[in-house]
Amino acid sequence: MNGDDTAALIATLRGWIAAGHKVAIATVIETWGSAPRRRGAHLVIRDDGLFEGSVSGGCVEGDVIAAAADVIADNAPRRLEYGVADARAWEVGLACGGRIAVLVQPVSEAGFAPALAERLGTALAAGETVRVTTDAGGISSEGEGEGFARLYEPAGRLMIVGAVHIAQALVPMAELLGYVPLIVDPRGSFAAAERFAHVAVDPRWPDEALADWKPDGASAIVALTHDPKLDDPALIAALNSPAFYIAALGSRKNQALRRERLAAAGFDDVALARVHGPAGLAIGAANPAEIALSIAAQMIAVRRGA
Repeated sequence: MNGDDTAALIATLRGWIAAGHKVAIATVIETWGSAPRRRGAHLVIRDDGLFEGSVSGGCVEGDVIAAAADVIADNAPRRLEYGVADARAWEVGLACGGRIAVLVQPVSEAGFAPALAERLGTALAAGETVRVTTDAGGISSEGEGEGFARLYEPAGRLMIVGAVHIAQALVPMAELLGYVPLIVDPRGSFAAAERFAHVAVDPRWPDEALADWKPDGASAIVALTHDPKLDDPALIAALNSPAFYIAALGSRKNQALRRERLAAAGFDDVALARVHGPAGLAIGAANPAEIALSIAAQMIAVRRGA
């Protein structure tokens, strides 16, 4: 699994439970130094050793999976810590020099309840965010509380206005990063199915499509057509939404003219500052794939607060 795989991991966990398996879930709850995964990263392990996800990128997964067998058998959570302090670092440890603490819980009332997994699956599918707190005894529950807290957010969506060459490169990048790409372009020749093998291009006008898609706080909207008749309605819809990233392709001159048009539509300087233009980080991009990379990088930087 790639990118933000939380929803897929929860779906896998629920499927294993439905099939009658006992399951454990491992979570990175603390990190120090150069840790390979962020706090909240998950690994789910089935009673026959099958697993999905990652808590370290491969360094300690084998040991966590072995510990998960005991957690399932004992029906009791267990905390594990890994670093590079001893000679076993290259056997079971973090070669990167960091340290992590991993909590392994049974998927049961004694740890991470099956009902909580069901709640998360339903919420993420509906675009909801859920806060889960795990107490000192290793028992997780929804809501506020003392202990380790993790926000479960719906998968990000990247809404692309313009089925152009850059979009052809941006779509697979978005998917690799865990985003669901949506493309809108009312121009028939651009929206030809052959240009996007597995992503349907919505043939409606962008404002109509966005009204139906309902961008949320996990949505990014990028206008790529260079045509104000298409880009401006999309940007107006985007600015009226809680989308975390809004960007439009074009030169600095085009961006200045765009700001004038959006200001005339009633948006103030605070709102206009939400529109990144020219879209993408300044990496000297010289072709569509590099421009797509710069846009994807800026989108991630904004979401991560970099």
